[in-house]
Amino acid sequence: MHAPGPITDGKVILVTGALGALGRVFMDEALARGARIAAVDHAPTQVPANARKLELGGVDLTDAAQARKAVDAAVSHFGRLDALVNIAGGFAYETVAEGDLKTWQRMYALNVLTTLNASQSAIPHLVASGAGRIVNVGAMGAVQAGSGMAAYAASKAGVHRLTEALAAEWKGKITVNAVLPSTIDTPTNRASMPNADFAKWVSARELAEVILFLISDAASGVTGALLPVSGRI
Repeated sequence: MHAPGPITDGKVILVTGALGALGRVFMDEALARGARIAAVDHAPTQVPANARKLELGGVDLTDAAQARKAVDAAVSHFGRLDALVNIAGGFAYETVAEGDLKTWQRMYALNVLTTLNASQSAIPHLVASGAGRIVNVGAMGAVQAGSGMAAYAASKAGVHRLTEALAAEWKGKITVNAVLPSTIDTPTNRASMPNADFAKWVSARELAEVILFLISDAASGVTGALLPVSGRI
């Protein structure tokens, strides 16, 4: 029996940043709804492949050639690709005056280039799907940046603009949308902000549900959207 919510029966979904907190929750939810998953991550993995899931570890998505190799491996394994979910990314807190140019370069690479490289590699296969989907992970913090958020917010704003441009370029062939979470309730975020009210944060499962909707056939009319998923903040 499938879990309630958007159904992704038979769809092949490639997830970047798949072994992180959000990625793992999303994969579990998608698999429960009948999806097949290609899990791509920078972290190494030696999990054997099966008919429902393929893990591709040790992939540096800031390198276009590695991104293309991972996408091609997924298509070779499953025979098709229906959706790309770009979760891979990074965060840094650093004020502008005291900051380092390397932080800006790292945020751009981790957030914009990973999304760009995976998307460029996936587009031909998503077009062939006939109902291709790209869902990116932006950030509410990139809508109006706060103190110490400049490098991160600028890079996530780049993801927002990339989402809009791809949606315009592939309208009628691929839907391209982004979810904009506030603070996601993960062990790492709890550890870094121990005095916060965790109940106000958006859970990984709540965010996964929105991504699953955008992948589903029910969202065929939605493209170019930057969808806030802010929990109770």
